[in-house]
Amino acid sequence: MKFFYALIIFLPITVIGEFMGLSDTLLFVFSSLAIIPLAGLMGKSTDIISCYTGQRIGGLLNATFGNATELIIAFVAMKAGMFDVVKASLAGSVIGNILLVLGMAMLLGGVKHKTQRFNIYSSNITSSMLLFAVLGLSIPAIFTHTMPEKSLTTQFEGLSVLTAVLMLLIYVMQFVFSFVTHKSLFEETLLADDEEAPKMKLPAAIGMLVGATISIAILSEIFVATVEPMAETAGLSKTFVGIILVPIIGNAAEHSTAIIMAIKNKMNAAVEIAVGSSLQIILFVVPVLVLLSLFFTPMSIVFTPFELVAVAASVLIANRVSSDGESNWLEGLQLVCAYVIIGAAFFFV
Repeated sequence: MKFFYALIIFLPITVIGEFMGLSDTLLFVFSSLAIIPLAGLMGKSTDIISCYTGQRIGGLLNATFGNATELIIAFVAMKAGMFDVVKASLAGSVIGNILLVLGMAMLLGGVKHKTQRFNIYSSNITSSMLLFAVLGLSIPAIFTHTMPEKSLTTQFEGLSVLTAVLMLLIYVMQFVFSFVTHKSLFEETLLADDEEAPKMKLPAAIGMLVGATISIAILSEIFVATVEPMAETAGLSKTFVGIILVPIIGNAAEHSTAIIMAIKNKMNAAVEIAVGSSLQIILFVVPVLVLLSLFFTPMSIVFTPFELVAVAASVLIANRVSSDGESNWLEGLQLVCAYVIIGAAFFFV
């Protein structure tokens, strides 16, 4: 464990290397290694915060902070007109969180605890929200792709803006539903032996979470800037890098935290982190980027058919696996294998 946190030394090395003009390949390796311990610190701080606030709010905080990094990176890429890269990374984050993160959480948690249970009411609400999100992405895409000789990034701004506004509205209303009008459905039932005394004061845990998030945001910008040159050197396609590689490193915080929560038999938090993060990306990050793009070059909410099918398939299989409020290692393995199949397909695009 000490060696794990010793990797934090790559944080200053990466920053200094950026100013010294080190090669893109070295910066890619250094930034990736630096993100690993920072993700661990973020997971540790979120775990402590959940002891004070509850697993659901703790998971929500982790997903929010993790996606704040993604929002900043995507905004920078969007300003540069890299719409395809932005959409690929966002679609990859959704697929990765739903299949890889939730799958690994169920797999490793199931190996240790055999059968794990989580709030079925919360899961069903999130499932319906994900289906609505996929519908919100599908309608503009189907409409645009059936219209001949139209650009995927500059046409139908009105449809994209309307869809983005409605998705944001639903995103806000879910908080009213889960924290105000139907709060009782989401109350946690924790066993006494699952409760842990906080190992750190709340202000210190929040400070650690904020510091780790800011550091990851800085490193992620360096990481993304070096991905494309590195991909050319390694012979990887930009699609594969955008869909698979960037989200895995950029969302390392959610990845590690969800798995840690599952191993500790806190599946409510694990599901909230993995699925809630994907929901935030579709219903919050994507619409916000579309609206912010109006101040620069308008970006549509239209994804490619392959990206859309992959996202829809991920949502459907995750909904089926989590529909009973229970999970085991076999269901986790199914999700991970589905992710590998989709990743292999994007590798050959």
